[in-house]
This record gives sequence, structure tokens and C-alpha cells, in this order.
Amino acid sequence: MKKNKTLYARKETVKRDWYELDVAGIILGKVATRVATYLRGKHKAIFSPHVDCGDFIIIVNADKIRVSGKKEKDKMYFTHSGFPGGDKLLAFEEMMKRDPAKVVRHAVAGMLPKNRLGRQLIKKLKVYAGKEHPHMAHKIQKLEV
Repeated sequence: MKKNKTLYARKETVKRDWYELDVAGIILGKVATRVATYLRGKHKAIFSPHVDCGDFIIIVNADKIRVSGKKEKDKMYFTHSGFPGGDKLLAFEEMMKRDPAKVVRHAVAGMLPKNRLGRQLIKKLKVYAGKEHPHMAHKIQKLEV
């Protein structure tokens, strides 16, 4: 009896698409899970966990994203300079005023692998606060959450 061999995707054979997602009025966590799935390539039949099988994602209107409950006031973002007493805490509201794209990128990055592959995957995420983006030359498909 002949055994079937498992075929793994190779980075040379992966076909990457471009998707655009308008996140105006959508919950941050729902967006992050869907985007992480598409960046990783888990929606494809050829998914291999050790290969970058994912697609490019363009997120627009990041400044209009929502969070549920009291997270708007209570959610905190922590950074540290590396020096004693160098910790900084920023609330979600303040982070949205400074850089709404960073909020979305941070949420998606938290759902990707914490290794070389994850750092490679997050580079395929393009986040813009407004409606405009410079990627019109690609054949872009709409993505729904």
C-alpha cells in the first residue's frame, strides 16, 4: 500500500493577495483576530506553521476603531526604557490621540508568534489612521469582519 506524503508550503510557491479592511466602528479585538489569521495564512488550505503563507493587509480608519466596556479609560499600554524607574503607562485614550495605527498594530502583534516568523509577518500589515493609503497599484480585495 502506497502512503501519501504530506506536502508543506514553501515560501517560493505561496501566492500572496492584498486585502483592505475598513475598521471604522468595529471592536479592536475582533479586528485583531481576523487580521492575525490572514497575516499568518491560516485561512488557506496550504497553511504550514513554519512558513509565511499569509497575505498583505491594509487597515484604514484606525482612528475610528472601538473597544468594548470600560477599556477606553482602563486599558493601559506599558513601556520601559531599560533604566531604573523608566516605566511609562499610557491609557488607551491617550494612545489613540498620539498614534491610532500603533494601537491596532500592537493588538495584532500580540496574536502572532513571538519569534522571527512573527516579526516577518507583522511587516505585511499596513495601518493608516485615515481613509487614504499609497497601495492602490495592487489588486486589493475587500475584507469583512
